[in-house]
Amino acid sequence: MQSVKRIEIMASSVELNKILAGLDKAEVPGYTVIHNVSGKSDRGTISEDFALNSLDNVYVIAFCQVEKLEAVIEKLSPILNKFGGACFVSDAMQVAIVRCVS
Repeated sequence: MQSVKRIEIMASSVELNKILAGLDKAEVPGYTVIHNVSGKSDRGTISEDFALNSLDNVYVIAFCQVEKLEAVIEKLSPILNKFGGACFVSDAMQVAIVRCVS
């Protein structure tokens, strides 16, 4: 097992390309994007009632090595500070899966 950082980002889908470009520039090896998320925060309720997909929110989850976290924060902070959104970082463990080839 290896210690990694779990990065969770909730933001407007309009900013998705900027967020993914920031993750790429920080050399995050991969991510998952979930579109059309809804919920509630201290800024209010985020509803999925909008008819336009351009106004929906996205949830991005990524994992990176501990030493890459500073670069991730450096790339994402200006985007989230300017356009809004939230980013959470937590500790996680990566379990190495050994694949048997026969």
